Amino acid sequence: MKIPFSEVFADETKNGTKLKTSNYQTSGTHPIIDQGQDFIAGYTDSDNGLYTDVPAIIFGDHTRVLKYVDFPFFLGADGAKILKARSAHANYKYLYYALKSVRIPDTGYNRHFKWLKEAAISIPGSQKQESIVFTLDSISRIISHRKSQLAKLDELVKCRFVEMFGDPVTNPKKWNVCKLINACTKLTDGTHSSPENLPEGDFKYVTAKNIKRHGFDFSEITYINEKVHQGIYSRCNPEYGDVLYIKDGVTTGIAMVNTLREEFSLLSSVALLKPCKQKLDSHFLSELLNNDEMYTYMRKGMGGAAITRLTLKKIGDIQIPLPDLTLQNSFSSFVHRIDKLRFDIQKSLNETQKLFDSLMQEYFD
Repeated sequence: MKIPFSEVFADETKNGTKLKTSNYQTSGTHPIIDQGQDFIAGYTDSDNGLYTDVPAIIFGDHTRVLKYVDFPFFLGADGAKILKARSAHANYKYLYYALKSVRIPDTGYNRHFKWLKEAAISIPGSQKQESIVFTLDSISRIISHRKSQLAKLDELVKCRFVEMFGDPVTNPKKWNVCKLINACTKLTDGTHSSPENLPEGDFKYVTAKNIKRHGFDFSEITYINEKVHQGIYSRCNPEYGDVLYIKDGVTTGIAMVNTLREEFSLLSSVALLKPCKQKLDSHFLSELLNNDEMYTYMRKGMGGAAITRLTLKKIGDIQIPLPDLTLQNSFSSFVHRIDKLRFDIQKSLNETQKLFDSLMQEYFD
């Protein structure tokens, strides 16, 4: 039997104290919980208005993010809802998982709480709830551990790059430098038109949302037909080992090495860089562009009011260090070894996530 949301939860947001983003600190006495992906958004040293009626569940009205919070906190500026159970004996962790199973449509940066309030919650006996929480908590810990392992591998690659080559912006090791355009055989971007794209088709249509630092994300991939593809590919022809670089939008500055051996089409939000193999290694270039200092430097050069972007000229004109190619290749070999480890961990993470998702469906559908 399922119970309507309104009979299970009360909206206690009015009892929380909201702090403006400008008042967030990087450290402090008390955490600030907002609707963002990061569990803790910031800190404050203030005590006035601290919310202490915990545990509680936080729901991001705009983001649909859910958080189980069992320590006193302040609320972020906007969009975070405090949900409290009407029963004094409620198992909050169970209710948190139950809410995570609710399918809420993504309507962009709009209000989503109305969808959550339409949900009905299954409430089994207390022993069954505890058993479900134990199982899902155990799997969640494994997922968190795998994600932590991947993050540490990322840091390892970053540290290795700086150790070998230094800051690519200030160039403390005094490597020879040149404009990026002069170290590439081709620098262009994808189509500036908006071709019809479908869930199925002849060729993948890759946009900024599909580009991640460590490879493609095809969870939202679309396709175009062969005729449209050939028109795009004749000018912008990504090949295995080329570097793809996001140049438009909120994720501008992310680079990756193309691992596909098949043809595909790019949208203009992604730049195509073909390194000159006598000067530049692809993995070195990708990590150079992803380097924190270079990433910050490039984003400072972005223009555009509604949509921030980098022009091909700005990308081509950046000065990059050119260490000895043998050294670049040595770094590339290191990245390949790390990628093998990352592949195994990611595979384990994917399998564990599938198990978690299937159990969520079993318990709550």
